[in-house]
Amino acid sequence: MTAKVLMIQGSSSSAGKSLIVTALCRIFARRGIKVAPFKAQNMSNNAAVCADGSEIGRAQALQAAAAKVAPTVDMNPVLIKPEADSRSQIILLGRPWQTLEAKTYYEKKEILWQAVKESLDRLRANYELVIIEGAGSPAELNLKRGDIVNMAVAKYANAPVLLVGDIDRGGIFAQLIGTHFLLEPDEQKLMRGFIVNKFRGDLSLFDDGIQIIEQKSNVPVLGVIPYIRDLYLPDEDAVSVEVASLSAEPASTSQTDIAVLALPRISNADDFVALRAEPNVHIRHIDSLEKLGNPHAIIIPGTKSTIADLIWLREIGLADAIIQFAKKGGAVVGICGGYQMLGEVIHDPFQVESKIDSIAGLGLLPVTTTFAKQKNTYQAQAKILNFENLHNEMIQGYEIHTGETHSQTQWLEIVARNGNQVSVKEGGVSSNGKVWGCYIHGLFANDSFRHAWLSRLGWQGEVASQASRFEKSLEALAGAVEIALDMKTLEKMIWAN
Repeated sequence: MTAKVLMIQGSSSSAGKSLIVTALCRIFARRGIKVAPFKAQNMSNNAAVCADGSEIGRAQALQAAAAKVAPTVDMNPVLIKPEADSRSQIILLGRPWQTLEAKTYYEKKEILWQAVKESLDRLRANYELVIIEGAGSPAELNLKRGDIVNMAVAKYANAPVLLVGDIDRGGIFAQLIGTHFLLEPDEQKLMRGFIVNKFRGDLSLFDDGIQIIEQKSNVPVLGVIPYIRDLYLPDEDAVSVEVASLSAEPASTSQTDIAVLALPRISNADDFVALRAEPNVHIRHIDSLEKLGNPHAIIIPGTKSTIADLIWLREIGLADAIIQFAKKGGAVVGICGGYQMLGEVIHDPFQVESKIDSIAGLGLLPVTTTFAKQKNTYQAQAKILNFENLHNEMIQGYEIHTGETHSQTQWLEIVARNGNQVSVKEGGVSSNGKVWGCYIHGLFANDSFRHAWLSRLGWQGEVASQASRFEKSLEALAGAVEIALDMKTLEKMIWAN
């Protein structure tokens, strides 16, 4: 079997190509097609863990769920996880490979490109259709020599390409027509259609816009997708967190107000999708002391660089504010890197993160962390030993962390990692139960756990299933995109190729 292919590229980052790929995966899966997503190279600290412990981008795991298949490393063979402004950890085929400065990354092109081709070939051998996602824009002319994710992939697979533009951002004509103009002639031949995304209002008002785009580019517009609200799906990266932190509007008096720290190197920010979906819960991403206010709870999320972000918290005054908040009885939660920060000290003897051998934590939990060279990545199943009114309740999640944390107040027991039985005590909690942390990402997606914690904060609401919300969001997304696109033309484009 050699799968047919379709590629979705964007006029820029955040044009919406990830969600469109997600929608197409669900649309074709509903039609009985064995479909898989593929993104050669992803830059994101929002990662997912496959069944074998390999890491891929969160977006590809979401797309696999939409396609109703298990995520695998071949769906995202190269994952770039930024650690600093010009340095990233490279995850190759699901495992840490090298930490590289940006200027040296392209020197590794041949190795990375070989992995990309082999992964795509394996997917095509096992599926009927592979929907490929690009990254950024195919018209970044200064980066094309190192391209292993956009037109290089399209040409290798001979894939018809649809270009997505974000009309909500403005400049849709320049986005679509300008990108097409900057492509080489052989690349233009692969560009088979445009998609206008995130349109607000009456779609008929853009009829003349479609005509202008088609006349000036000689490329058809296959659809105008409306701005879709209330999708409780994880974001590809932390861009949404950065945008949210610009406003960080206060909650109303009837809402449970939760402040999530918008750390500079925040990772796995999708941990809070399930909380945001609850009625009467207000999530604020804050990046300054002035925005903290007086929330019901503070969450310190995961981070790619715990020590650097802990120093940042101290520099801007949030560290002291969190300590005082906890001393007054406030609820403080740390997930992964945030859990490490809540402890007494963090040791880095091998200089995994920085040249600092040891740094004091916030001192809110009796735990000590020591970084190691090996990275731990697991799908995890855990038993709650004693938390709120939950005893021996099972939860699901995943772990992505470097090093180990020794705790005197463990409240979880991990009973399975990557399908293998284990018995590992985990987590730390304060004597009053209001400050706690652990390494389990995806914790709040467990309904009973989420509702128990929110209830302690004073939240009142109906018990709802996050899994149900997730499925409804996928179906709503697929339905809206299927209505908006010219599916007959799209199918002819795929199966005739």
